[in-house]
Amino acid sequence: MSKKPVKTASRVVAKAAPSKSRASAAKRPRKASNPTAEQRIALALEAILAQLTAAAADRPGAASLASAEAFVWHPDGRLSGVSKVSRVDLELLQGIDRMRDILIENTERFATGLPANNALLWGARGMGKSSLVKAAHASVNARPDVAGKLKLIEIHREDIESLPALMTQLRASEFRFIVFCDDLSFDGNDASYKSLKAVLEGGIEGRPDNVILYATSNRRHLLAREMVENERSTAINPGEAVEEKVSLSDRFGLWLGFHRCSQDEYLAMVKGYCGHFGISMNEAELEREALEWSTTRGARSGRVAWQFTQELAGRLGVRIRGG
Repeated sequence: MSKKPVKTASRVVAKAAPSKSRASAAKRPRKASNPTAEQRIALALEAILAQLTAAAADRPGAASLASAEAFVWHPDGRLSGVSKVSRVDLELLQGIDRMRDILIENTERFATGLPANNALLWGARGMGKSSLVKAAHASVNARPDVAGKLKLIEIHREDIESLPALMTQLRASEFRFIVFCDDLSFDGNDASYKSLKAVLEGGIEGRPDNVILYATSNRRHLLAREMVENERSTAINPGEAVEEKVSLSDRFGLWLGFHRCSQDEYLAMVKGYCGHFGISMNEAELEREALEWSTTRGARSGRVAWQFTQELAGRLGVRIRGG
């Protein structure tokens, strides 16, 4: 009678080993394939902290603000310096003497720490509204008692909603700032004008003492007529709704109106440009060509005078410095 083979201890151990391994594997905690809620929150906070640190590093300090006289504001929190501002000399701006004197006086008061008003320059296109703002800044900034402490910051129309962030950034600076928005207006259902209202006079903090706002627009009331009409037709109280929108312009303490220039003023602009840049031509011939140019353009304005001057200088081979 044959005997069954005796199982050795080694075989028993060999067979037992896999089951022990499986048991230990079952007890070992499985590595999570997805992060827990706490881990996701921690990662998000780390990312936010990194972004805030980077933004703080990009914010200009006193040294960087001193590096240029003008800057362009970006809604991500950056102020990029402008090495050379595109502007026209103050003496070349013809036909706007009254508006020039008022804006210069207002800018001088602000630059020297006296009370001054936000200014809205409105009216006919091409009559030197934005040119006057840039020329006034340069003129006042060159005064010995200002000595470059007045900075010009341009904010684009589409970035108006980030204006409160810019105010926060400028509030503690030792410099004084003209925040300038060219061709400011609002259309359709655009609600960003509320940010501008809050900065001008609303808001708890208000406008910083070292900041003033200058804006140019073809509209006196900044808001399209259809916006006002829509509010009048759909609001529960039409009068209050319209009043809210029209009141935006009222928050600019200084209104400067620019109107279409006369023929004499237009010719004075052309002659002023030609004299400044050394363009020599018979006066009668110059007037004839300048008037013909304005007729083909269908308008007389400072912009048209400047465009004619560029055409004439190019034709006569005269280089315009700084144009």
